[in-house]
This record gives sequence, C-alpha cells and structure tokens, in this order.
Amino acid sequence: MSHFTWMSLIPGIADHTATATLVLVILVGVAWLAKRQLAAAADPVIPDATLTVRNVMEIFVETIAGIVRDVLGPNARPFIPLYGCFFLFILSCNLFGLLPGFSPPTSNFNVTFALGVCSFLMYNYYGLSLGGVEYLKHFVGPIWWLGILMVPLELIDNFVRPLSLALRLFGNMNGDHLVLSIFTDMTYVIVPVVFYILGTLVCFIQAFVFTLLSVVYLSLALPHGDHAHAEQAHGH
Repeated sequence: MSHFTWMSLIPGIADHTATATLVLVILVGVAWLAKRQLAAAADPVIPDATLTVRNVMEIFVETIAGIVRDVLGPNARPFIPLYGCFFLFILSCNLFGLLPGFSPPTSNFNVTFALGVCSFLMYNYYGLSLGGVEYLKHFVGPIWWLGILMVPLELIDNFVRPLSLALRLFGNMNGDHLVLSIFTDMTYVIVPVVFYILGTLVCFIQAFVFTLLSVVYLSLALPHGDHAHAEQAHGH
C-alpha cells in the first residue's frame, strides 16, 4: 500500500534521503540557536528562566552524558558528542514518521545500515587508536593457540553487529509506521491517538537501544579495566 509523502514531491531524490537531510538541517539549526542563546546568557551556569532551546538541549546533553558515563565510566566525556548525535538524529528521524505526510528515514534499511556501519567503524577506530596491539589481541583470546578458533568467531561477532543494529531499528520503525498508517486510514479519531502515543514511546526506545548498544560495543573495544585511556580520544 503506497502512501503520499511531502518529500515525494522533490524529483530525483529518494524520500528517505530527503527526509534525513531535512532532519539534519533542522538539528543543525537547533544546535546553532542553542549555542547562540548560551553565548548571550549573563551567566552560562544559570539556566534560562523560561523554557528555551538552550534549556531543552542542556537537559538532553546531561541525560545522554549520564547514559554514556554509566557504561564507560567517569572518563567518557570525549565520546559523549558522538553518541549524543546518534541518539538525537535517530530520535528525530523516528519522530518525523509521526507527522502526517512524512515517513521516518529509519524505516528504510539503507539509513539504518549506514548508521550501523558508522557505529562499527567508530568503536573499531577508538579500539585501535587507544588499545593498539592490545585491541587486536582480544580477537585471539586469553590463550594464543585458541586463536584459530577465536579469531573467526570474534570477526563474525563484530561484523554481525552493524547488521543487527540496522535490522532491529529498521524492523521496529517500519512496523510502527505501518501500524500507524493502517489505523489512521481506518479511523481518524480516538484510535489513532493511542497508536501515536505508543509510536512516540517506540521512537524513544529504539533510539535509546541503538545508542546504548553502540556505547556497549565501544566499551568492549576500549582497553579493559582502564577507561582512563579514553581521555586520549579527546585529541582525535
């Protein structure tokens, strides 16, 4: 069943690409506005008296920072911007699917797989740059002669991760958008409201799960028992 979307009016560009680009532009605009409000504040430590973009973004940053610190420890600061971007972008794309005439970019496998690959590349990059040879050694296992068995298993485990992240996000968001579309077509009052509420909850949960799993993968890639090395990533 085909549904009209506003982005389908743009010729020569896929619907999910156009919507993801729109989300990105909006997020950049929000970030710029929040930074401007913060720079204009008399005392940056004191929140604004009213609800502003700056206040909302500060709450978001504090929340995502807490999640990342819970997994990586007190030296997680260099990684907060990356995983904050993951969460905010995915959540915004998910929520766009609740707007009439829009389809969530995360209901397209190309988008979710690209996000999964980005997560895969980043945790391997940090693992290699901070752990070096020690990071490669963990593929072999605690006993070197077990490497013939452990290396293939570890490689399979790592290469499956971006696919599992992509399929989980794609499946849930595609199903959520499909259910919402079906019930909205059936009736435009009362019933859709329930699914909009459930859909909003799914949007938050799926953004959280993707981000949390990505942070966990990073935690496994960092030097074991010594997350103090994370401070070195700040220079990267």
